[in-house]
Amino acid sequence: MQANKFIISGGGTGGHIYPAIAIAHAIKEKQPNAEILFVGANGKMEMEKVPKAGYEIIGLDIAGLQRKLTVKNLSFPFKLFKSLKKAKQIVKDFNPDVAIGVGGYASGPLLRQAGKQGVPTLLQEQNSYPGITNKLLARKAKKICVAYDNMERFFDERKIVFTGNPVRKEILNIEGKKERGLAHFGLEQGKKTLLVIGGSLGARTVNNSIKNTVELLNENGVQVLWQTGKSYCEDMKSFVKEKGFENIKVYDFIYEMDLAYASADLVVSRAGALSISELCLVGKPIILIPSPNVSEDHQTKNAMALVNHNAAVLVKDADAPETLGKEIMELMNNENKLIKLSVNIIGFGRPNAAEAIANEVIKLINIE
Repeated sequence: MQANKFIISGGGTGGHIYPAIAIAHAIKEKQPNAEILFVGANGKMEMEKVPKAGYEIIGLDIAGLQRKLTVKNLSFPFKLFKSLKKAKQIVKDFNPDVAIGVGGYASGPLLRQAGKQGVPTLLQEQNSYPGITNKLLARKAKKICVAYDNMERFFDERKIVFTGNPVRKEILNIEGKKERGLAHFGLEQGKKTLLVIGGSLGARTVNNSIKNTVELLNENGVQVLWQTGKSYCEDMKSFVKEKGFENIKVYDFIYEMDLAYASADLVVSRAGALSISELCLVGKPIILIPSPNVSEDHQTKNAMALVNHNAAVLVKDADAPETLGKEIMELMNNENKLIKLSVNIIGFGRPNAAEAIANEVIKLINIE
């Protein structure tokens, strides 16, 4: 029997890349002989992360339109034309049975060309408010897999399948890993542990707010596992070293997220869809600081879906530098509140999302 072929396209941030990889793994579990090709944007993190996960990737020279007036926007039409041409050739050469878009720049040209060549397409929308790429692609898509209610505001209701967001498989099992996690990161047993994740690229406000807070945390015996993002790492490492805080561990990127989550008593995070989906599955109490620098303020909408059910605490980006430390300490000293947040957030977890999406993908084979 001939192996089926699948193209998965998108990326730009971990919030697009890790769901894409999880979908690929789920397809492989159902069809071990399946051929899977990724298409990403040159210079973006998928070009590094996808090969590490064991998949081939081809890059397009595509970038998004800047929201502010800038010279970079002048090159956009040329990059788009070039990417559409290359995407057309990729689809023709690879001849996929289904094309899957996970959001991000590269998925636009690739899925548009796949649709033109009669390849059935499926979109995976992680957020409560869709990105512009998925909105444009939705009209031609056969199925749209979503993680939030009320998405019929944006998409044809007949195409929507509620699957939840797929996450990295190792995240699904953190039971009994706390001791190992603390040892791995050089943290002490028996101390309260704060995990800080500002997203795969880092977050200036989150980092500066933690910088303002570490003295308070240190005085109260709270240790910190801090993912800063590459751009901020050296500065924050120097700051911690200068202060002599041995219980503040700084990383540009944490690959062993199962151990990081297992170590944590409380998590401070941006409100990206992937982070929220993972936190729902690991059942950790969270303080969410939505990024204001995203389209339609969708991170606040993501966060409020939990906050309205007492499943998370929200601190506004503008307030975080002043109030985050106080909020962390109040929660760390309120065991009942931590337990309640933990119990409530688990109810939002969708552990079988990747499998559900893979099922929808496979249903589309030979649909035409």
